[in-house]
Amino acid sequence: MTTRSRVLGAFGLILLAAFILLPFVQVVQLSVQSTLGTPEAPLGTYTMMNYRNIFASDALVSSLVNSVTYVTLNVALTLLVALPAAYGISRYHIPGRRLFFITLLAFRVTPPVVLSLPVFILFSKLNLINTPVGIALVHCVFNVPIAIWILESFISAVPREYDESAKLDGYSTSRFFIKFLIPAIAPGIGVTMFFCFVFSWVEVVFARTLTVTDGKPITMAISNLFGFQTDVGLVMAMTVFSLLPGLVMIYFVRHHIARGFVVRG
Repeated sequence: MTTRSRVLGAFGLILLAAFILLPFVQVVQLSVQSTLGTPEAPLGTYTMMNYRNIFASDALVSSLVNSVTYVTLNVALTLLVALPAAYGISRYHIPGRRLFFITLLAFRVTPPVVLSLPVFILFSKLNLINTPVGIALVHCVFNVPIAIWILESFISAVPREYDESAKLDGYSTSRFFIKFLIPAIAPGIGVTMFFCFVFSWVEVVFARTLTVTDGKPITMAISNLFGFQTDVGLVMAMTVFSLLPGLVMIYFVRHHIARGFVVRG
């Protein structure tokens, strides 16, 4: 590779990084500015007041707690269902397995709005409206397919002899899962948790449909901040706050994400 090619490549990467990061830089800048103006912080003043106002608002704090609650429930339920399913698909011969995986992904990309009305009717009868549990359950419908896809590729990378030696040593299936399989595919579980987290954390359709009065997550809290006189600084502070968990998670799973999308015949 010539010097000119290296320079052009570096310049292209800088332009791409600037294109991606420039909006985020503006968000961070506005989050530490007074956009409405107060006696303590005149308009345009750099201040941490917006971040303090997040924790001074019961509605915003409640939305953060709600989001953490239903994301945690969703991730736990998804792993509980997807891990045994992925193990069964990996270890036992299933005709048309490739087609099954494609079908899983096809269902995963179904627009949530298509299911919003039937889900609302069903959950209203089950008294799951305005609860984080309701949102967690409906998110599992979309997260379980992608979780099975990711976990199956990681489990298939573990030799079958691993299972056989554990059974010969007298380990039950549940003990084998806990003591051997889960540690062996820990990166895959981390990648699965990341994708489940991202979908649940930023999803809006079901959050709006299933939280009429209470139980609103962070996405709805940010939406509700817009009004006749919007405190843009507070909106940007909430936006930055909502991005931090995702950035932390992607840092830890960045080396393993691509391995979760291997299509096996």
